[in-house]
Amino acid sequence: MQDISKNIIIHASEGDLNAFESIYNAVSGFVYSIAYKMTYSREDAQEITQDVFLKIYKNLKWFRFQSSFTTWVYRITVNVAINFSKRRAREQEKMITYKDDVKLKTAAIAKEEKTHKAGNEEILGSLLAILNPDQRACMILRNIEGLSYKEIAKTLKININTVRTRLKRAREKILDNFQKRGGKQ
Repeated sequence: MQDISKNIIIHASEGDLNAFESIYNAVSGFVYSIAYKMTYSREDAQEITQDVFLKIYKNLKWFRFQSSFTTWVYRITVNVAINFSKRRAREQEKMITYKDDVKLKTAAIAKEEKTHKAGNEEILGSLLAILNPDQRACMILRNIEGLSYKEIAKTLKININTVRTRLKRAREKILDNFQKRGGKQ
Protein backbone atom coordinates (compact mmCIF):
# COMPACT_ATOMS: atom_id res chain seq x y z
CA MET A 1 0.00 0.00 0.00
CA GLN A 2 1.28 3.44 -0.92
CA ASP A 3 1.82 6.11 1.69
CA ILE A 4 -0.79 8.82 1.66
CA SER A 5 0.13 12.30 2.73
CA LYS A 6 -1.80 14.03 5.48
CA ASN A 7 -2.65 16.84 3.03
CA ILE A 8 -4.39 14.41 0.64
CA ILE A 9 -6.41 12.94 3.50
CA ILE A 10 -7.42 16.42 4.70
CA HIS A 11 -8.38 17.57 1.19
CA ALA A 12 -10.38 14.37 0.61
CA SER A 13 -12.17 14.87 3.95
CA GLU A 14 -13.16 18.35 2.76
CA GLY A 15 -14.78 16.91 -0.38
CA ASP A 16 -11.92 17.08 -2.90
CA LEU A 17 -12.73 14.22 -5.29
CA ASN A 18 -9.26 14.19 -6.84
CA ALA A 19 -7.74 13.72 -3.39
CA PHE A 20 -10.24 10.93 -2.65
CA GLU A 21 -9.36 9.29 -5.96
CA SER A 22 -5.71 9.35 -4.88
CA ILE A 23 -6.69 7.59 -1.65
CA TYR A 24 -8.72 5.05 -3.64
CA ASN A 25 -5.84 4.35 -6.00
CA ALA A 26 -3.44 3.96 -3.10
CA VAL A 27 -5.49 1.62 -0.88
CA SER A 28 -8.03 -0.19 -3.08
CA GLY A 29 -5.72 -3.16 -3.70
CA PHE A 30 -5.05 -3.42 0.04
CA VAL A 31 -8.78 -3.32 0.85
CA TYR A 32 -9.64 -5.87 -1.84
CA SER A 33 -6.89 -8.19 -0.64
CA ILE A 34 -8.18 -8.16 2.94
CA ALA A 35 -11.79 -8.64 1.79
CA TYR A 36 -10.81 -11.55 -0.44
CA LYS A 37 -8.86 -13.25 2.36
CA MET A 38 -11.93 -12.99 4.59
CA THR A 39 -14.48 -14.26 2.05
CA TYR A 40 -12.55 -16.29 -0.56
CA SER A 41 -14.95 -14.87 -3.15
CA ARG A 42 -14.01 -12.33 -5.79
CA GLU A 43 -17.57 -11.03 -6.12
CA ASP A 44 -17.96 -10.64 -2.38
CA ALA A 45 -14.53 -8.99 -2.09
CA GLN A 46 -15.51 -6.50 -4.80
CA GLU A 47 -18.77 -5.71 -3.03
CA ILE A 48 -16.99 -5.30 0.30
CA THR A 49 -14.41 -3.02 -1.34
CA GLN A 50 -17.20 -0.79 -2.64
CA ASP A 51 -18.84 -0.70 0.80
CA VAL A 52 -15.52 0.14 2.45
CA PHE A 53 -14.91 3.10 0.16
CA LEU A 54 -18.41 4.40 0.74
CA LYS A 55 -17.73 4.18 4.47
CA ILE A 56 -14.33 5.87 4.09
CA TYR A 57 -15.88 8.66 2.02
CA LYS A 58 -18.66 9.27 4.58
CA ASN A 59 -16.38 9.04 7.63
CA LEU A 60 -13.14 10.58 6.42
CA LYS A 61 -14.03 13.87 8.11
CA TRP A 62 -13.93 12.02 11.47
CA PHE A 63 -10.43 10.62 10.97
CA ARG A 64 -8.19 12.42 13.55
CA PHE A 65 -4.75 10.93 12.79
CA GLN A 66 -4.64 9.26 16.23
CA SER A 67 -3.70 6.02 14.46
CA SER A 68 -2.18 5.46 11.05
CA PHE A 69 -4.49 5.79 8.07
CA THR A 70 -3.62 2.22 7.12
CA THR A 71 -4.81 0.95 10.53
CA TRP A 72 -8.04 2.95 10.22
CA VAL A 73 -8.75 1.56 6.71
CA TYR A 74 -7.83 -1.95 7.85
CA ARG A 75 -10.28 -1.72 10.78
CA ILE A 76 -13.09 -0.47 8.52
CA THR A 77 -12.40 -3.23 5.98
CA VAL A 78 -12.43 -5.98 8.58
CA ASN A 79 -15.65 -4.68 10.17
CA VAL A 80 -17.40 -4.36 6.80
CA ALA A 81 -16.23 -7.86 5.80
CA ILE A 82 -17.45 -9.36 9.09
CA ASN A 83 -20.84 -7.66 8.79
CA PHE A 84 -21.09 -8.70 5.14
CA SER A 85 -20.30 -12.33 6.02
CA LYS A 86 -22.87 -12.35 8.82
CA ARG A 87 -25.51 -10.86 6.52
CA ARG A 88 -24.68 -13.37 3.79
CA ALA A 89 -24.95 -16.25 6.29
CA ARG A 90 -28.37 -15.00 7.45
CA GLU A 91 -29.53 -14.71 3.85
CA GLN A 92 -28.36 -18.23 3.08
CA GLU A 93 -30.06 -19.54 6.22
CA LYS A 94 -33.29 -17.83 5.19
CA MET A 95 -32.93 -19.26 1.70
CA ILE A 96 -32.42 -22.77 3.08
CA THR A 97 -35.41 -22.33 5.40
CA TYR A 98 -37.46 -21.00 2.49
CA LYS A 99 -36.47 -23.92 0.27
CA ASP A 100 -37.34 -26.38 3.06
CA ASP A 101 -40.72 -24.67 3.54
CA VAL A 102 -41.38 -24.81 -0.19
CA LYS A 103 -40.48 -28.50 -0.27
CA LEU A 104 -42.77 -29.25 2.67
CA LYS A 105 -45.65 -27.23 1.23
CA THR A 106 -45.16 -28.78 -2.19
CA ALA A 107 -45.17 -32.25 -0.66
CA ALA A 108 -48.30 -31.44 1.36
CA ILE A 109 -50.06 -30.04 -1.70
CA ALA A 110 -49.04 -33.06 -3.77
CA LYS A 111 -50.33 -35.39 -1.06
CA GLU A 112 -53.58 -33.45 -0.81
CA GLU A 113 -54.00 -33.46 -4.58
CA LYS A 114 -53.27 -37.18 -4.69
CA THR A 115 -55.83 -37.82 -1.95
CA HIS A 116 -58.35 -35.55 -3.67
CA LYS A 117 -57.69 -37.22 -7.02
CA ALA A 118 -58.06 -40.66 -5.45
CA GLY A 119 -61.35 -39.57 -3.89
CA ASN A 120 -62.57 -38.17 -7.22
CA GLU A 121 -61.52 -41.33 -9.02
CA GLU A 122 -63.41 -43.40 -6.47
CA ILE A 123 -66.57 -41.30 -6.93
CA LEU A 124 -66.17 -41.38 -10.70
CA GLY A 125 -65.63 -45.15 -10.60
CA SER A 126 -68.76 -45.71 -8.51
CA LEU A 127 -70.84 -43.51 -10.84
CA LEU A 128 -69.55 -45.23 -13.95
CA ALA A 129 -70.10 -48.65 -12.35
CA ILE A 130 -73.88 -48.15 -12.28
CA LEU A 131 -73.97 -47.67 -16.05
CA ASN A 132 -74.10 -50.43 -18.61
CA PRO A 133 -70.96 -50.78 -20.79
CA ASP A 134 -72.48 -48.91 -23.76
CA GLN A 135 -73.52 -45.94 -21.62
CA ARG A 136 -70.18 -45.99 -19.78
CA ALA A 137 -68.25 -45.85 -23.06
CA CYS A 138 -70.27 -42.85 -24.26
CA MET A 139 -69.90 -41.01 -20.92
CA ILE A 140 -66.13 -41.56 -20.82
CA LEU A 141 -65.63 -40.46 -24.41
CA ARG A 142 -67.82 -37.36 -23.97
CA ASN A 143 -67.13 -36.14 -20.41
CA ILE A 144 -63.61 -37.38 -19.76
CA GLU A 145 -62.03 -37.47 -23.22
CA GLY A 146 -64.00 -34.46 -24.51
CA LEU A 147 -65.05 -35.96 -27.83
CA SER A 148 -67.97 -34.49 -29.78
CA TYR A 149 -71.12 -36.53 -30.44
CA LYS A 150 -70.00 -37.02 -34.03
CA GLU A 151 -66.54 -38.25 -32.90
CA ILE A 152 -68.13 -40.66 -30.41
CA ALA A 153 -70.42 -42.05 -33.10
CA LYS A 154 -67.47 -42.52 -35.42
CA THR A 155 -65.30 -44.10 -32.68
CA LEU A 156 -68.00 -46.54 -31.51
CA LYS A 157 -69.35 -47.06 -35.05
CA ILE A 158 -72.90 -46.19 -34.01
CA ASN A 159 -75.51 -43.65 -35.12
CA ILE A 160 -75.21 -40.14 -33.63
CA ASN A 161 -78.77 -40.42 -32.28
CA THR A 162 -77.75 -43.59 -30.44
CA VAL A 163 -74.93 -41.60 -28.80
CA ARG A 164 -77.44 -38.94 -27.69
CA THR A 165 -79.79 -41.55 -26.30
CA ARG A 166 -77.08 -43.42 -24.40
CA LEU A 167 -75.72 -40.19 -22.87
CA LYS A 168 -79.22 -39.03 -21.88
CA ARG A 169 -80.02 -42.35 -20.23
CA ALA A 170 -76.62 -42.45 -18.50
CA ARG A 171 -77.16 -38.96 -17.04
CA GLU A 172 -80.67 -39.88 -15.89
CA LYS A 173 -79.36 -43.06 -14.24
CA ILE A 174 -76.58 -41.14 -12.43
CA LEU A 175 -79.00 -38.42 -11.30
CA ASP A 176 -81.55 -40.99 -10.12
CA ASN A 177 -78.84 -42.85 -8.16
CA PHE A 178 -77.64 -39.57 -6.66
CA GLN A 179 -81.16 -38.62 -5.54
CA LYS A 180 -81.80 -42.07 -4.04
CA ARG A 181 -78.70 -41.58 -1.85
CA GLY A 182 -80.13 -38.30 -0.58
CA GLY A 183 -77.90 -36.12 -2.70
CA LYS A 184 -74.76 -37.49 -1.03
CA GLN A 185 -71.93 -39.55 -2.39
